Order: sequence, then structure tokens, then C-alpha cells
Amino acid sequence: MSTFQYSLKKILINLGIIIGIAILLGFLFLKVYLPMYTNHGETVSVPDLSGYTFDESQGILEKAGLNYQVSPDSGFNMDEKPLAVLKQIPPANEQVKGGRKIYLTLNARNAPIIKMPNLVNMPLKNVQEILANIGLERGELIYVPDIGANVVLEQRYRGVSISEGFEIPKGAKIDLVVGNGLGNQVLNVPSLVGMDEIDAEFLILGSGLRVGQKTYMKNDTLASGRVFRQSPPAESMVKTGDIIDLWISGEGSF
Repeated sequence: MSTFQYSLKKILINLGIIIGIAILLGFLFLKVYLPMYTNHGETVSVPDLSGYTFDESQGILEKAGLNYQVSPDSGFNMDEKPLAVLKQIPPANEQVKGGRKIYLTLNARNAPIIKMPNLVNMPLKNVQEILANIGLERGELIYVPDIGANVVLEQRYRGVSISEGFEIPKGAKIDLVVGNGLGNQVLNVPSLVGMDEIDAEFLILGSGLRVGQKTYMKNDTLASGRVFRQSPPAESMVKTGDIIDLWISGEGSF
């Protein structure tokens, strides 16, 4: 082998070593050094903070390598502890880069104050929907004698009657005084036997009573559509709103 060939071979070997070292260093830089300082390609799963207090959430986020910011607009949920996390952005289990800021909405320390609406003379079914929509709870139902069945007669907070506009904390329980459909007035049941069905119903309603069950049966002594029996019987003592059942001759409504 000539001196020139030997020198060329040596140069090529050294050049190969240099290239190999450069490739190795490049690989170590991209796969080891760079990720250590930039977290390139690494993500963190956002923890679920629902129900945790703010202090507890701070520790959880710090452990996960995440930052946080509290929203200035707090919410309120009476079932959660004060300053508990009600909402977080991004949501739980989302993959984010380390150091990402998590936005937190906290439960207010004190319930916001709202004004009481007027529920008097409204049906109970509608009242329950109104209370739920404005963030109040239905408390005790107190039934009293009144011809207005399931109609609200009075609204109370902590045992005290309150009117429209009264300020109460959101989430408060409102007790309702409701009519039971039976008045206090005592009266005699009118005589309905022999009357036409429609006239008998008209008289029942006009007397402050209610039509109950109607039974149609064949009767040989009265024409179809006539009342041949009633319960309670005529002259019985009942209260306003009580039910009167009728037995009517025939096989159906006329």
C-alpha cells in the first residue's frame, strides 16, 4: 500500500468517526437534552378538581406541574363547601403541556341574596317550578282548609310570613301554606235524586261541593240520565269542597 493510499484510508476512518460522533451527539441532544429543558412532546393529564377546596386544589395542581388562575365570577351551590371548585377549564383528563394555566370557578363563601317573588294564589305545580328556576327550595307544605285545592295561600321563611321583594339567600327553603280543597263552611247536601245529570252537577258545583264518581246503571223507575242515588245523602252535613258521588240511570253520559 502506498503512502497516499494509507493517508487517504486514515482520513476516511477519522472522518467516519467524526460523523458517527456528530450523529450520536445530535441524537442525544434531540432525545435527551432538549426534552429535559423544554418538555418537548410531554403532556400532563388535567386532574379532576370537582368538589375540592381551593387549598386542596392548589396542592393537586402543583404536584401535577400545572398553574392556576381563579375566575373573578364565583358561582354558588349550596351542596358544596365554600370555595370548592365548581368549574375548571380545561376540563378533567384533558392532555395539556406542563405549566399550563388551569382556570378555576369557586363556590362563593356566602349565598347571593335574591328577592322573593309573589307566589300567593298560584297553583302549587307552578310554584315549585318558579322556586327551582330562581334557586330556592320548597320546604314544608302546610295544608289548611280552603276551597282552593293546592293553591298557595301564604309563603314563609323560617316560620315567618314573607311578602314579595323580601330578601333571602339563594338556596333557602320556603314553606308554603296550601289549600286542601275543603273549606271551613259546613252546609247541607242538596237533594239530587230525580234530577237530570247536568242539573245535578250544576247544583253540586253551585253549592261549593265537587262532583265525585258517577256510576251508570239501569233503573226501572227513572228515565235515562236521571239521578237515582247520591252519597252522601240529602241533608247530610259536609264541608265546602267535599265530594258528592252520583248513581245515574242509563249506560253512559248523556
